[in-house]
Amino acid sequence: MHPHSDSRPAVRRALAALSLSVLLSSLGTSIANVGLPTLAQAFGASFQEVQWIVLAYLLAITTLIVGAGRLGDILGRRRLLLGGILLFTVASVLCGAAPTLWLLIAARAAQGLGAAVMMALTMAFVGETVPKAKTGSAMGLLGTMSAVGTALGPSLGGVLISGFGWRAIFLVNAPLGILTLLLAHRHLPVDRRGPTAGRAGFDHVGTLLLALTLAAYALAVTLGRGAFGALNGALLVAAACGAGLFVRAQARAASPLIRLRTLRDPRLSGGLATSALVSTVMMSTLVVGPFYLSRTLGLQEALVGLVLSVGPLVAALAGVPAGRIADRFGAPRMTIAGLAAMAAGSAVLSAMPARLGVAGYVAPMVVITAGYAVFQTANNTAVMADVLPDRRGVVSGLLNLSRNLGLVTGASVMGAVFALASATTDVSTARPEAVATGMRVTFAVAAVLIVMALALAMRVRARGSATDEYAFAR
Repeated sequence: MHPHSDSRPAVRRALAALSLSVLLSSLGTSIANVGLPTLAQAFGASFQEVQWIVLAYLLAITTLIVGAGRLGDILGRRRLLLGGILLFTVASVLCGAAPTLWLLIAARAAQGLGAAVMMALTMAFVGETVPKAKTGSAMGLLGTMSAVGTALGPSLGGVLISGFGWRAIFLVNAPLGILTLLLAHRHLPVDRRGPTAGRAGFDHVGTLLLALTLAAYALAVTLGRGAFGALNGALLVAAACGAGLFVRAQARAASPLIRLRTLRDPRLSGGLATSALVSTVMMSTLVVGPFYLSRTLGLQEALVGLVLSVGPLVAALAGVPAGRIADRFGAPRMTIAGLAAMAAGSAVLSAMPARLGVAGYVAPMVVITAGYAVFQTANNTAVMADVLPDRRGVVSGLLNLSRNLGLVTGASVMGAVFALASATTDVSTARPEAVATGMRVTFAVAAVLIVMALALAMRVRARGSATDEYAFAR
């Protein structure tokens, strides 16, 4: 991966540390979901209460990921990443040892903070460890590990709970965390600046305002399980006010968390917007899939799980080849190719008759997921390509944030579209024909969102080409 053969093993070991960091943080999201029924029983709690085990982790990541990225730019990325991995590992042990539900939720929030640091800084490290010509391949590897973590979570969690009890789903992270910490400590490049360099440059007010704004938005779209009430409305208003205050604070700050002028760069703003739209659509596959497969096609739970694992499996297999293709043909071109595949797959699924059964669902889903793997790798590569070294952490944090916001929005918005199209208040008891209609309408909406993302990506590419030609002419 490096022009000098003697440094090739070092690059690979550094990538192994980064890959394990991504695997752990994505595994932390997906492994807890499967344990919620068991945890509700163990603590004698309601579903709404145990839902906070998942929510606390996601909220910590969503609210703190941009601040974590910026802090890495200032204090040193290696130093902060080692601290994040250590925090994640210790918090995992505390989760496994928690005597009460609320202590478990608090430990999950700490685990989420560690995951925010890991997610924000892994992509930022690619620019320091991998030659620019191989950036796409490295991004593809990280995308693969994220998909593997997501796919592995439910099945591994199920095996651990049935064999060792619920505590094992958290304790399994401890040996993996120690291995990741040792690899990162040994093989990641040393920070070029001391820990005190630029410490005054951290924007505390902006970080706090952004965290509160994002927390309000995430709670607005997740609380109530699809029912939108007065509390959701109040939280959305609070998020809008917070966003206004944040923009004002950034305009006045001497060393802002996010330089607003950088968002005027069409490559960055376009990359973030398309990432959010695509993640919204990908969440709809997780919202709609289980109900369509069980209610309309009549599959048993084990078969539903098997069919749903096809998507993450395709993403895992496509990640590294997608990275190599992005390096070969250019990230902007492959971003558009990935989106075109997603739009085609969504459009086919929206017209799919139920009589074609599992094959009729899986074939378009393979196209959507392979397109997603190509898009995500190429988009991440394009956005990170020309970022200055001292801003890599914050831009990596913004990319992860756009994906997370898309996922939480998708769970709420696409879930509401599905419920409305199914014409029922409880999808779990809806008639098979109603669920099939809901699935088709939801993927029609998904296709429209992907076409919007495609138009945006084509516009960004056209503007980028015009800028490059102007610079060449000069």
